[in-house]
Amino acid sequence: MASYEIALVLLVDPAGSVLLQHRDGSAPTSPNQWSLPGGHIEEGETPEQAAHRELLEETGLTATDLRPLWSGPRPHELGFPHTVTVHVFRGATTARQEDVILGEGQAMVFIPRDKLLDRDLAITTAAVLPFHLNDEPA
Repeated sequence: MASYEIALVLLVDPAGSVLLQHRDGSAPTSPNQWSLPGGHIEEGETPEQAAHRELLEETGLTATDLRPLWSGPRPHELGFPHTVTVHVFRGATTARQEDVILGEGQAMVFIPRDKLLDRDLAITTAAVLPFHLNDEPA
């Protein structure tokens, strides 16, 4: 069984909206679902370094203050033959939608807080969003 680590970024704008990526239909995991931006941690990188790199590659955005939100195994999904450790970082941004550069996926959109759970969410994003939603004032 393959094993690897990924870093994801939960980026929040001043209005409390969260940046989500609409994944490509050909994505190897969670195709056509909404996910936090992120990806594989490369050899020699810390999870936080990977989070910064992936955020820049996928969105064109930077975040100066990423803090760990959650870390653990990717939730079990039938037919997913990998063991994945997920590191999720939360950060704030003053970026607006027009500042986002789509580097990967079908779309990269700031979703209002009250609409986050209305999307077809990737399994890890669905598991992690409640940590954010329950931790932040509405």
